[in-house]
Amino acid sequence: MRVAVVGGGISGMMAWYLLQQKHDVTLLEANDYLGGHTATVDVEVAGQTYAIDTGFIVFNDRTYPVFNRFIAELNVPFQHTEMSFSVKNTVQNLEYNGNTLSSLFAQRRNLLRPSFWFMLSDIMRFNKLGKRLLAADDADLDLSLGDFLLKHDFGVAIRDNYLMPMGAAIWSAGLADMPAFPVRFFLRFFNNHGLLNINDRPQWSVIKGGSKRYVEALQAKLGKDSVKLKQQISAISRDDGGVTLTFTDGRTEHYDKLVLACHSDQALRLLGDNATEQERAVLGGIAYQKNDVVLHTDTRLLPKRRRAWAAWNYNLDATVNDRATLTYNMNLLQGITAPVTFCVTLNNTAAIDPAKILGVYQYDHPVYNHYTLAAQKHRSKINGHNHTYFCGAYWYNGFHEDGAKSAVDVAALLGVTY
Repeated sequence: MRVAVVGGGISGMMAWYLLQQKHDVTLLEANDYLGGHTATVDVEVAGQTYAIDTGFIVFNDRTYPVFNRFIAELNVPFQHTEMSFSVKNTVQNLEYNGNTLSSLFAQRRNLLRPSFWFMLSDIMRFNKLGKRLLAADDADLDLSLGDFLLKHDFGVAIRDNYLMPMGAAIWSAGLADMPAFPVRFFLRFFNNHGLLNINDRPQWSVIKGGSKRYVEALQAKLGKDSVKLKQQISAISRDDGGVTLTFTDGRTEHYDKLVLACHSDQALRLLGDNATEQERAVLGGIAYQKNDVVLHTDTRLLPKRRRAWAAWNYNLDATVNDRATLTYNMNLLQGITAPVTFCVTLNNTAAIDPAKILGVYQYDHPVYNHYTLAAQKHRSKINGHNHTYFCGAYWYNGFHEDGAKSAVDVAALLGVTY
């Protein structure tokens, strides 16, 4: 069959990789590059070039089985990294990094701060309670995170200085949205990623030389003849004979099957008036949020104490609370040795010294709430109907593995087993 895959992020690339084994596949991407959130930027400092990841950065050995197999088949090298997390709250004069005992008490006054010890005690209790309720499939899992914390009498310290910023960092969400976050989804993710454990956590890794190396390896393996960049689609029409794509330059192309490997809102826009009622209901139930991303070298965005510097650093001092405000320490994450510390900051651009900005970008991430979880359950009502298939990380947890996994699902519907 002749198949069009629209969207060149991880979902589209994985769909292309799998479907070409059995079908005549064309990958169509609106941008002038493949990768989507796989966005590595080459930066020159003091005569040396550094490849810095600004979108997709890390994966692990436990919850990324599809992606691990994928890069193994492409012979892409990777290296281990750490996934430490810090919080900076100057209003409360609080800094900590939970990676080691020393970094936890990088701010020595934490040793004498009762609220800090109470937070640590609450974290232990939250972890134990979360595991117990998940094992029992308890009704409390249907609560929102905010209501769950109130019901079980957790303090403000664990809420404001641990759970809310960590959740916001993981899902690139706003602190204001976290109290309404579905606690079942939250706890399942934490449990699967070992975040309810003190030990026995996944080993995290990064692609050597930047995440774009796997995109280059994929293109080298499959070639570029079946990839078309800068493809702007103006209309999609579907009938019993298949799918016709109309492009902004007036061209039309007919395909037997269409895979929309883009964000849910983008897929709905592409379908336009031809979207079915079910497609509008399901895809329209999964919203996306824009996040401003800045690559820079201003270490003032990191904790004041170097011992508290972590891979992920949440800044609670930012004036924005409807979007995540954190800074990734890319030297730590990518194992970079350089005369400067490369930082990638979300949604806190005003706090960065303009002279130290190396690049400004914008990425969209799915919003997770009860509407999203409800819409996810109805994927089968639209997937494969009208010769059209939908894949994207939004069907699962919103991460790179989820995009790859959703492509495997679509490939199976089209006769390709991975």
